[in-house]
Amino acid sequence: MLKKLSIAVAIAALSISAQAQTATPFYVGADVGSTTIDSLSGDKTSYGAFAGYKFNQNFAAEVGYRHLFKVNVGPVSADVTQASISALGIIPVSKEFQVFGRLGYNNNKVSTSVAGYNISANESGALYGVGVQYQFTANVGARLEFQKPASDTKNYSVGVTYAF
Repeated sequence: MLKKLSIAVAIAALSISAQAQTATPFYVGADVGSTTIDSLSGDKTSYGAFAGYKFNQNFAAEVGYRHLFKVNVGPVSADVTQASISALGIIPVSKEFQVFGRLGYNNNKVSTSVAGYNISANESGALYGVGVQYQFTANVGARLEFQKPASDTKNYSVGVTYAF
């Protein structure tokens, strides 16, 4: 009886340690990139953060917030941010390398300041994108991505992810 109990305790201990070595489906990340607007010349620096849940190896859901760009033209200053929710379809190419597609909904907020007056406007719509991710470890990955947050806007970014 004691021998069977010892074996059961050993198996339970091994399964707990095996579970501790794998990442959970929750992850967070941050990125930096470049935003291009059709009506503006030059690329603008962007940065953002996101959090997600990976349901399985082929599907995840993410929420994100990104500062798309800030521009000053004479006395006019415009600041554009993006809040989004997306579904990701994931194709594992290897254990470490994944290709993903993004389809979601986003709200782009434009805050403008002209001679001390502040004006803001929102535009909501579809968000789509494609990207690749490389997992260095079960917890840490790197990502390259292209997003289209509006019909006249493109964003390219590089970021890191951390699963906990």
